[in-house]
Amino acid sequence: MSRPALDPQTVVRAISGGGRMKSTVDEIGERFDADVERFSNLSTGQSATVDAPLAMALVAEAAAAVTPHARHVLDVGCGAGNYTLKLLEHLPGLDATLIDLSTPMLDRAVERVGRATARAVTPVQGDIREVELGEQRFDIALAAAVIHHLRSDDEWHAVFASLHRALRPGGSVWVFDLVESAIPAVQQMMWRWYGEYLTGLRDATYRDQVFAYIEREDTPRPLAFQLDVMRRAGFDQIDVLHKNSCFAAFGGVKP
Repeated sequence: MSRPALDPQTVVRAISGGGRMKSTVDEIGERFDADVERFSNLSTGQSATVDAPLAMALVAEAAAAVTPHARHVLDVGCGAGNYTLKLLEHLPGLDATLIDLSTPMLDRAVERVGRATARAVTPVQGDIREVELGEQRFDIALAAAVIHHLRSDDEWHAVFASLHRALRPGGSVWVFDLVESAIPAVQQMMWRWYGEYLTGLRDATYRDQVFAYIEREDTPRPLAFQLDVMRRAGFDQIDVLHKNSCFAAFGGVKP
């Protein structure tokens, strides 16, 4: 069966933001408050994310391989705790600090992670742009499907600088997220491909729903921009684990 054609205007609106004011932090938090059950299951919680199971496995294994003596993980935008749970399969017994906008989501993450480690699990409800992470407290930082909510260049630089300060020397940060393409024609091609993926996953209505919340909530940046921000923050040994269309997994090490 052929897939419904993707309306070019839908692509343009999703890329440009359609001129609409982006969702507030409270509005984003409210959407996730209502989605705790779905995000407690990777197969349903990340269904709109291309290669989600593969990316989570790569991030967890890379973090464990690069930082094998880690004692404390920071999970930014932890959702229901999937990424920390996967990491604990490789590095059991970590302390975990979990940050999320949504209190119900954070409660679920604490419950699930608490069953997987006998160490301390510390919840922090808040916006990563405002949370004080301190200095040299963590060995691994995870940020899955959260950094794309940042808006200005200054916010990107400030958040990666904060993560760098918060890591101990030799610590590592790992990101999996929605990314733009730097070349407009390639961005339209990738967005069209992503639209076809979403339509094949469910149907055209689902595709339009996903594009609608991306338009409202998200401001992704090109992968090259994010890698440069990481370098400027002080990370080195930066590497890309995986990229498929408009999703990428990558990370770096603090010297």
